[in-house]
Amino acid sequence: MEVDLNKNSLSLIANVTGLILLGGKSSRYGSNKAFVELDGVRLVERVAVVMKSIFHRVILLTNTPNEYSYLQLPMVEDLVKGFGPMGGIYTGLMTMQDDAGFFVACDMPFLNRKLIRHMVEVRGDFDAVVPRMDWMLEPLHALYSKKCLPGIQEAIGRDEHQILKCFSRMRVRYIDEEELRLWDQDLRSFFNINKPQDLPEARLKLDDHAER
Repeated sequence: MEVDLNKNSLSLIANVTGLILLGGKSSRYGSNKAFVELDGVRLVERVAVVMKSIFHRVILLTNTPNEYSYLQLPMVEDLVKGFGPMGGIYTGLMTMQDDAGFFVACDMPFLNRKLIRHMVEVRGDFDAVVPRMDWMLEPLHALYSKKCLPGIQEAIGRDEHQILKCFSRMRVRYIDEEELRLWDQDLRSFFNINKPQDLPEARLKLDDHAER
């Protein structure tokens, strides 16, 4: 069933789960950056609002569920500990009901609804859809299907901790910079907050950020 959040919204995507990765230790920030406020709103809340406006189901991937219970969203703890974001992606793929999930980090305050919808739309028969800017890949703003599980399980068995190393074992649809800019001209989607020094820049970007 299609659900309109308001008269200007698009219907929720019904066959892909939205998943928010909250497993980071925030060592560079010095505290839990999910709770860092930008214009009075916590980063995790900004991300959750956007994801809930796109996907019919949103799941939090966290090993500290008590901290996020106030968001009233389903939560899942890592099935394998100590593998960072790759462990979260593995857990999400193993536990979600849909065949594909869109995974984002909790520290990206400028998610672009149109870009995310485009990435879902171009999935086709690919195992994953991943942004690529020159040499840099963005695996924590990407779509993964359950077809990725064998490659991730193999990597975990080898004690590999980087999801990027799994891509050679997947059919990946890369979204290059030119295509990304059609939907997000300034590539603001990929700005993340790693340390307190990033906040002034985030506030400047917030002033220019149009509602997606």
